[in-house]
Amino acid sequence: MHKFTLEILFQIIGIGSASGLIYKDNQLFIIGDNSSYLYEYRIDNKELKRHPLTENPSENIPKKEKPDFEAVTEFDGKIYVFGSGSTEKRNKMVTLDAKSKEIIATTDLSDLYLAMQSFAELPQDDLNIEGAAFNGTEWFFFNRGNGVKGKNIVFTVQGKNLTEEFNIIATEFKLPKLKGIRSSFTDAVTVGNKMYFLATAENTDSTYNDGEVLGSIIGCIDLSKMKIDFTKKITDTQKFEGLTLFQETEKEITFLLCEDNDTEELNAGIFKLGIKK
Repeated sequence: MHKFTLEILFQIIGIGSASGLIYKDNQLFIIGDNSSYLYEYRIDNKELKRHPLTENPSENIPKKEKPDFEAVTEFDGKIYVFGSGSTEKRNKMVTLDAKSKEIIATTDLSDLYLAMQSFAELPQDDLNIEGAAFNGTEWFFFNRGNGVKGKNIVFTVQGKNLTEEFNIIATEFKLPKLKGIRSSFTDAVTVGNKMYFLATAENTDSTYNDGEVLGSIIGCIDLSKMKIDFTKKITDTQKFEGLTLFQETEKEITFLLCEDNDTEELNAGIFKLGIKK
C-alpha cells in the first residue's frame, strides 16, 4: 500500500513560491517561480545565499514579466534551470557550474518547446514544463496538464543538444482525480530506473492563473516501460512543487519536498516524505 510519513523539517525565510529543489552534500539548491535567483541553503548552519540567474535579478517579479523558473536538475557538475515555456518570456534554460554557481550559458529553448507543443498537439497555452531530469543520454520534461486539454505528458528528448539536433518522444499519462479535479505533474526526480513525481490538483484550467488547491500525490514511473507503478495521495490541502532524493535504504526511500504557497510571502516550507518499499 506504500505507507508514507510526511513532516515539515524547517522553513527558510527569504524564499517565496518555491518550485524546485536539489539536495546535495547537506545543502539545498532551490528555485522560485517568481524569482530570478538560484538559492543555496546550508542545512547545518542555516546560511542562505542567492546566485543570479539573469541580469538585474529580483524577487516577487510580476507575473507578466517573470521568467517562471519551474524545473531544476543537476548532472555531472552542472545545474540546469528551466523556464516553464508557458509564455514567450519563459523559454530560457540557465546552466550553472555546480561548484562556483557561476552561469555557464543561457539558452533559448523556444524551438524545443515549440516542437514539443506541435508533436503533442498542445494549444499554445497548454505547454507548462514543471519538472526536468537528465540521465546522461536522455532528458525528461514533465508537462503539467492544467491547461484546457489537460495533458500530463513526459517528453523524452534524445540527441546531441536541446537546440538543434534532438528527437522527441511524448508519453501521456492519466493521473488520479482529487475531489473531482484531475491532478497534474509538478516535479520529478530519477532514482535508478524509476522516475518519482509529484502532482497537484488545482481547480483551474489555466497554465497562467492559479486555482484552489485540492491536494497532492506522489507517484512512480518505471522508465523501462514508461508505465506508472503507483500513485499515493499525500495531502488534501498543500501544493508541492519540488522533489529531490534525500535518503534510500532497502526498506524505505525518503524525499525532500518544497511547497509553493502562491503568495508574495518569502517563506519556503521544506518537508520530508518517507515511503515504505
